[in-house]
Amino acid sequence: MVRSTMIVRATDALPLAASVDDEDIEQKLQEHKQQAKLVFRRMTPNSEPRCSIESGPYTLHYLISDNVVYLTIAEKSYPRKLAFSYLDELAKEFSVSYGPKVDTVRKPYAFVGFDTFMSKTTRLYQDTRAASASSSNLDKLNDELQDVTRIMTKNMEELLWRGDSLDRMSHLSTSLRSESEKYRKAARNINIQAMIRQYAPLGAVALLFIIFIWWRFL
Repeated sequence: MVRSTMIVRATDALPLAASVDDEDIEQKLQEHKQQAKLVFRRMTPNSEPRCSIESGPYTLHYLISDNVVYLTIAEKSYPRKLAFSYLDELAKEFSVSYGPKVDTVRKPYAFVGFDTFMSKTTRLYQDTRAASASSSNLDKLNDELQDVTRIMTKNMEELLWRGDSLDRMSHLSTSLRSESEKYRKAARNINIQAMIRQYAPLGAVALLFIIFIWWRFL
């Protein structure tokens, strides 16, 4: 289920709003919230607009829209489609309510009042079955969102400690390397099969000749 949500300005990671979490959730997610702050600082204008970052038992899903980053921490088993449907709802409402003011605010948590809508939406998405029905009935998922396989997935360790990137070109490069390796393997298999077809008859003739010579000298 959705555990915690943070909303920041993309250009400088200024906190704009956040969910009000109880003490137990705050303690459990302390490390993951710190990781989220590091992710915010790693973002660039070229960062993927949608991404899921796996970290232990949780996954951090984020959506970038109109210079605002919406990030939620959810359990790893929580459906990615629902996580992004949840973020999409937040983004639409936040844009309508505060969109023109985002670039001008200077103090943190200037839109703390958004927690009311966030809490209501979070409760809706706590039950995956109810959330799925709601998303279907209200047509919340657009064509891009329906294909969650197109959303970039990262590992927190690789992202923060091994210098991996959130940039689109990095994701494209990784995908191209993967595809290239796949095609190289396919081409190698085809070549091997071609060689077998080409030389198998000669091998059979040679084998028959050896058997014939061996039989003659018995």
